[in-house]
Amino acid sequence: MNKIIILICGLFLSLTVLSDEWPHENISNAVFALDIEDRVPINIVEEGDNSLGKIYFFTNIRNLSGERITHRWIYQGRVMADVSFNINGPRWRVWSSKNFWHTWVGEWRVEVLTTDGSVLYEKVFNYVDKE
Repeated sequence: MNKIIILICGLFLSLTVLSDEWPHENISNAVFALDIEDRVPINIVEEGDNSLGKIYFFTNIRNLSGERITHRWIYQGRVMADVSFNINGPRWRVWSSKNFWHTWVGEWRVEVLTTDGSVLYEKVFNYVDKE
């Protein structure tokens, strides 16, 4: 019996540590990537030069089944795109992409919004001039 209690406590502590490393309690992963393959982000980037044509934003949503979330792409204070998703399970991986003009250099921000417009999380991507 003591072994079971210790095992359960250890599992709980492991899950608590993992969730502390998540960007948000309902988002276990949120990254910019150059591609998505088999529902997994490939070539994760924090910054890219203006020779790149497209950037993906990937989020792994947890425990929001039945909700609707939106990726809002923002550049220079202006909403450039809203992409919404229905969350149909306890773990739901979604991604959106944005095609960039070479002149749209600077800071880009993606907000992850709930149906009521609350911001769950936001992440910044720097799009720079190719040197």
